[in-house]
Amino acid sequence: MAAPPDNDVLWARALHVTHNGSPALTGVSLGVREGEILAVGGPRGSGKTTLLRCLSGQLTAQEGEVWFDSTPVHTMSPRRRERLRRDRFGWIDPAPVLVPELTAWENAALLLMLRGVSRRRAKTTALEWLDRLDVGGCARKRPYALLQAERQRVAIARALAPAPSVIFADEPTAPLHRADRAQVLRTLTAAARSHGITVVLATHDADTAALADRTVSLLDGRRVDTVHLPPLAESTEPTRSREPSGPGGPSAAPDPSQPGQPGEPTETEGRAACSLSA
Repeated sequence: MAAPPDNDVLWARALHVTHNGSPALTGVSLGVREGEILAVGGPRGSGKTTLLRCLSGQLTAQEGEVWFDSTPVHTMSPRRRERLRRDRFGWIDPAPVLVPELTAWENAALLLMLRGVSRRRAKTTALEWLDRLDVGGCARKRPYALLQAERQRVAIARALAPAPSVIFADEPTAPLHRADRAQVLRTLTAAARSHGITVVLATHDADTAALADRTVSLLDGRRVDTVHLPPLAESTEPTRSREPSGPGGPSAAPDPSQPGQPGEPTETEGRAACSLSA
């Protein structure tokens, strides 16, 4: 069992996970540096959520290793993994999951109070984050009285309030309108950078991934590397003239094997290929 690199706060090697006999992850390895914002891209069903659940200790892979801060997560007992998630990690779901009996500020302060922070201090911190996410006016409302987008902002405030070491964000802006996504993502990434929080962000949206420091892509449970091939060379052979076969006779039929024929592109075309890597 090899130890992870010193500069990686999170490190995974050769993760294999199956769901009901179908592969969800196949030999995925990656490292996440401390303070880095890493986007995990790929279409729906590519294994992004499964990878985040493995990295955060919610799910144990059938094969492979996960390390956090040089400590093997994959060998921890369920109780130790639960404590790790409570004390060091934050999680943002695609859809907000709030405690219905609590107000917005109480939901945002919940993790702080579970860590033993006083109610007064937890409330002050929660209100600050709700204000930064433009839902400070909803602090005393319960979830049923909030819009879906407001509930998601409360959930994001709850993840940020304890200043965790790592935040795992699984499509965190999915319930938001496009106009709101950029502002919420800017708040999340700016807070992460100012507090030194590492973020692992699952998304299928290119605009969201563009805010990250680095992107890794998944396809059918595998890491995908995109290789850009050189463009096709433009033919230097002069175009063959098509003169009539005789006075008033028909023109010669086009030769589909020659460049420059009608219906064929004459400009240089780029090519790209994708390769799968374990």
